[in-house]
Amino acid sequence: MPLLEMTLMILVMALVTYIIRMIPFVFFRKKITSTYIKSVLYYIPYAVLSAMTFPYILYSTGDIYTALIGTVVAVIASVCKRSLLTVALLACAAVLIFGFII
Repeated sequence: MPLLEMTLMILVMALVTYIIRMIPFVFFRKKITSTYIKSVLYYIPYAVLSAMTFPYILYSTGDIYTALIGTVVAVIASVCKRSLLTVALLACAAVLIFGFII
């Protein structure tokens, strides 16, 4: 890849990142007092992370059934207030065990 193309790609990525980060400062000049808007803005990162992660979860093992078992185990463990490491280990163990069964 030529140096000019790579430099242009880096500059475009930097510009896009800068624009995305500056949009809230342009639209929200005053302090946000609305509790509704605050609650919506509070949950946006979780929604975006879920939307980016969940489709990959279903195809991560190559078998949708083992992926669903791992997801269900992870959700149940997280609802039971287990730590992140425990949730990940339980989900991996469930996928491994269920993978051997099938």
